Amino acid sequence: MQDDQDGPAGARHVPVLLPRVAELLAPALTRPGPPPVLIDATLGLGGHAAALLAAHPRLVLVGLDRDPDALALAGRRLVAYADRTHLVHAVYDGIADVLADLGLGPVDGVLFDLGVSSLQLDADERGFSYSRDADLDMRMDPTTGPTAADVLNTYPVPQLARVLREYGEERFALRIAQAVGRRRATAPLRRSAELVELLYTAVPAASRRTGGHPAKRTFQALRIEVNAELEALRGALPAALDALAVGGRLVVLSYHSLEDRMVKRELAGRSTSRTPVDLPVELPDHGPELRLLTRGSEQAGDEEIADNPRAASVRLRAAERIGGSAA
Repeated sequence: MQDDQDGPAGARHVPVLLPRVAELLAPALTRPGPPPVLIDATLGLGGHAAALLAAHPRLVLVGLDRDPDALALAGRRLVAYADRTHLVHAVYDGIADVLADLGLGPVDGVLFDLGVSSLQLDADERGFSYSRDADLDMRMDPTTGPTAADVLNTYPVPQLARVLREYGEERFALRIAQAVGRRRATAPLRRSAELVELLYTAVPAASRRTGGHPAKRTFQALRIEVNAELEALRGALPAALDALAVGGRLVVLSYHSLEDRMVKRELAGRSTSRTPVDLPVELPDHGPELRLLTRGSEQAGDEEIADNPRAASVRLRAAERIGGSAA
């Protein structure tokens, strides 16, 4: 989730795959009829939203974000479109409730730009980055919920190892969890630099030389656990697809394999006929709900990655609703 507005550190943020996102959504946002409605389920700083609102003068945007700081900044950025925007403090698995509250739906498009935002990465005090010392927070919504320090200092060692193994795909999950257990027996972990130092000692030197920064996978796992990201996505994908009108389109940008696999499974399941294979005709209401718009997942090109290194891991998938109950 990257944006092209200057962040708190003055860094330049670029919306990932913006031309391709705009191209994929355009057919759904330019159809005749009532003003089209787009849900930006991960508004961030509003980079994608601003470009789409500018390109489609009739577009109504519903922008969701769990981070109140991001909502405030996006609101200032999108002020010229205030009469066509609804910005809501919500996690994306609440799409159905948000639409019901606004009296909107079915919608013409849904965009997910998953993962941690540039705002969150660049704000030292949020604790998302292993390259800068900060409190171990990692909450996307800093007003609620447990912090990364809470997870590290309270989870039983086997549970912590499971989090690191499943969400960080960390080979040395048990070894790291045991090291955390020994450390917190004497003093709790509170700062990111303390955790990075522990990881340098817990991860074997040979792996550190070839496997990238030893903190990368652990920080990813803690962030996912703190924010219940995969649980939210598991509920958000079907809610988003159910909200689409026939002809509406979904675009998802994922940044690690756990998200991408979840998106792939949901789209594959809904793009397959449910008619038994031995029947010669399609049963009513058993046809595919979706038409896939991408062959597998699409990645950023070398030029975009050079301009925006955070695009290096992106995987884009998209689909159009062709059947189902939404009108």
